[in-house]
Amino acid sequence: MKAPLLSVVVPFYNVVGYIEECLTSLAAQTLMDVEFILVDDGSMDGGDVTAKEFAARDSRFRVLRQDNQGPGPARNLGIRHATGLYLAFADGDDVVPETAYELLVGSLEETGSDIACGGVRRITPEGLVPSAMYAKLFRKPARRTHIETFPDLIRDRTVWNKVYRRSFWDEHRLEFPGGFYEDVPVAIAAHVLASSVDILNEVVYHWRLRDTGDASTTQRRMEVANVEERVASLRGVQRFLAERSPQLKREFDDMVVSWDLKFVKDALEEAVEEGTPNDLERLFDVVAPCIDALDPLMVAALPASRRLELYLLHQRMAPELREVRRFRREEEDARVLRRGSRPPRWYAAYPFFGDRSRGIPDHLYDVTQELILRVHTDRVRWSGGRLLVEGQASIKRLDERQSRIKVWIEGKGKSGKGKSRISLPARQDGARFVAEVEGVAPGRWSVHAEVSANGMRLSSLLGASPRQLPKGGRAGVRAALGRDGRLVVVVQSDL
Repeated sequence: MKAPLLSVVVPFYNVVGYIEECLTSLAAQTLMDVEFILVDDGSMDGGDVTAKEFAARDSRFRVLRQDNQGPGPARNLGIRHATGLYLAFADGDDVVPETAYELLVGSLEETGSDIACGGVRRITPEGLVPSAMYAKLFRKPARRTHIETFPDLIRDRTVWNKVYRRSFWDEHRLEFPGGFYEDVPVAIAAHVLASSVDILNEVVYHWRLRDTGDASTTQRRMEVANVEERVASLRGVQRFLAERSPQLKREFDDMVVSWDLKFVKDALEEAVEEGTPNDLERLFDVVAPCIDALDPLMVAALPASRRLELYLLHQRMAPELREVRRFRREEEDARVLRRGSRPPRWYAAYPFFGDRSRGIPDHLYDVTQELILRVHTDRVRWSGGRLLVEGQASIKRLDERQSRIKVWIEGKGKSGKGKSRISLPARQDGARFVAEVEGVAPGRWSVHAEVSANGMRLSSLLGASPRQLPKGGRAGVRAALGRDGRLVVVVQSDL
């Protein structure tokens, strides 16, 4: 018998309420040359009956069974029975759009890449919604790319939105580990090991996050076990990337801090609230090696709030961590304080700043690198024969009500001898300003803005877009775009 083009492995466990919708979506695939290997991972709810019914009426479906071991071993069993040229995975409670496998396999047939991947949507009670982790990642298609050249793929951590070339899978002896979060180490390793990857901007998978209701005490303890499994999975990826690609490890570590460790901190807060010290110790024990392995350059570049939370997490300071997180949720922002003069530094007054009894280092509150100039041109217009530049300028984290804005133009003038700087009259209202171009000699002038606040002074060129500029000029003066979209005032004769 001729081998199918594609094998789809579908592990399922106690999803009787969803499996029929899943299998119906597979049966409706526009790619017909496919086998579906359904692996019953010891279901106890009758879902196996639905699977067998599909197999009885459609020869493309086969059912295997094992004692409950988790989705990883179930997938491995299915892979051993798969015979297709390509390999894909779906979960028994999810849905696959009907053209998904035709698009993914078609791309691999055309390019010769090892992996093709596409977008994901979430299944919610309200309908399909974009998945936050994938929305930006699959906005634009790319053929024969790689995670080294497109490092955002480090966020593509699941296997079910992909099709793999089976020869590639076997060559690198890819296999799912046991336990939860088995997708992550396999998906990341495959991205790194692939010769090339195709990115499709079509949605190829609908992922369901089931609502399990309020967690009981037993379920909460299971959540602690889940956190342990999650962090163990992350540690495996950290070790793999440390050997294969330190730069990608830095990208991965950034996602660990911004995404995965949030769940650890949530579990810690719950353990504090419920007074379960054993859970606290388990969580602290499992997360410490993960924090120790974080790339130091990545950590140094984090915002102060995250550096502070990492420190508190690592130092097992659960009450302080809980208070800092509460402050960040409930307060608009922390007040910024200037300290020292040669050179000065700026610090965010998060909880426990300056509290020597806690021993938290001041540098964790340092936000100097976060004080970034934000400048924007709203529009350039004529008013009563005067050219006005309207915009906004502020320094991130500093009170715009206490700031001072200056606007000026720079250029060599018509003579081309030396650079001149001419201050422009400007009205300010908070971060907004209106500057008036007047008394300017002939020449080509760039427009600049400076913001001073709380001892910090930053300046930048003003940019613009064509829609923000007035059409034509007056009295030999016009606004134009220079290189890199910067705003330029061209004066052909004296105002």
